[in-house]
Parts: sequence; structure tokens; C-alpha cells
Amino acid sequence: MIVSHQHRFIFIRLPKTASTSVAIALSRFCGPDDIITPVSRQDEVLRQRPGYRGPQNYLRPWYTYPLRDWIGMARHRRRNPHKHGGVREAQWLAGEHACASYFKFCVERNPFDRAISRYYFDARARPLPELNEYVCSLGRWPLSNWHRYTVKDAIAVDFVGRYERLTEDLSVIVARLGLPPIVIPTTKAQYRTDRRHYSQILNAASRRHIEAICAREIEAFSYQWVDA
Repeated sequence: MIVSHQHRFIFIRLPKTASTSVAIALSRFCGPDDIITPVSRQDEVLRQRPGYRGPQNYLRPWYTYPLRDWIGMARHRRRNPHKHGGVREAQWLAGEHACASYFKFCVERNPFDRAISRYYFDARARPLPELNEYVCSLGRWPLSNWHRYTVKDAIAVDFVGRYERLTEDLSVIVARLGLPPIVIPTTKAQYRTDRRHYSQILNAASRRHIEAICAREIEAFSYQWVDA
């Protein structure tokens, strides 16, 4: 997540949507009072190489964390639950006034393609079952981003860019904010080794599972299963 008080925007990072690359690019515009959540150690090197700011102002006093955050931190063994924090986390970090008045945006991705990206990212760290078996074992939180940018099942951000047209949508965003064009670095591209179209990778069972779990974003953004 990035909260820029000077430029009055909040970027909500969604997993497997090039969010690390976008966050690195947006860090260029951040000042000392802005909120920047961490990326991986490798990606922090990439972010700080051109002199962009690194993680800052993202840790809250321990006693302000709700129970679900403590559970999440214990489960994932991390201090900061807000790497991919959503709208509710933005309210905690930036304040309700900023969250209500700043331009809030995120980037979403075709759920079928995103599920494959999730598999290869998770497989980097440990042996996993076969791809379709693993996808069918995942629940709503790993497979869907809907809960991160909605409140009471309604979209609560001002703009949802699309991974499939990332360059064009980011141009719209920076123009809306009055910022110069940004260059998006490439991160994490090395993990996915099978570059075939999702219809050639996912089977009928995993397709149905993704369609059930991600039904709301599929409907909201008119995603459709397309055969290659």
C-alpha cells in the first residue's frame, strides 16, 4: 500500500496483479510523511536503486491491531499485515478522512490467469501438488481479491485498473493525479515457467472452482473464460 498525502492518493496493492512493480514506480513521488509498505528484500533493492523511498510510516502501535491482524501475522510470520492491505487497512493507516477524500485505486486481474500466477509464486518456496489440484484446494482469500477493495460487497475505490491493459490504465491514473508518466519495472516474472494461455493449463474442475470463488469480480469486470 502507498498513501501519498502530498498527491492525495492511496494505492491498494492486490496480490498477483503487478502491484509490486506499480508500488515501486509510485514510490518516486512519495515524501517523508507518506506511507509505504514493504516489498521483498530483492524488490526493495530495485526500488532504492534509483533513489526512491523505501518502507516507512506503516507500523501502528501494537495495541491498535485487531484480532484478525494478529492472526494473520502469526499465520504468515510477519510483523506487518498491510503489505496487501485493503480499504479497511487504509482507514487504519491513513485515517478515515484521508481514506474518504483521497483518490483510491488498485489493479485487478483475470481470475483464471491470476490463479496460475498464484500457484507458481507459492511453488517458489515449497513443493506443491499438481497445479489444478492446488488451485482447487485454495479458498476465497488466496484466490479472490474482491474483499480487499470492497466494503459490504460494494467497490470502495475510485478506480480499478486492469492488469490486461496496465499501461493504458496507469496513464489514466497519473493524468488524474497530475503526475508525470511512470515506468513500471519488471518484478517476480521469473517464477512462472508455463506461459501458455490459462485455458490450456486449467482443467474443468479448477475452472468451476475459480468461477465459484471469484464470481463477483468476474461479473463486475465482465471477465469470461476464453479458449486459446
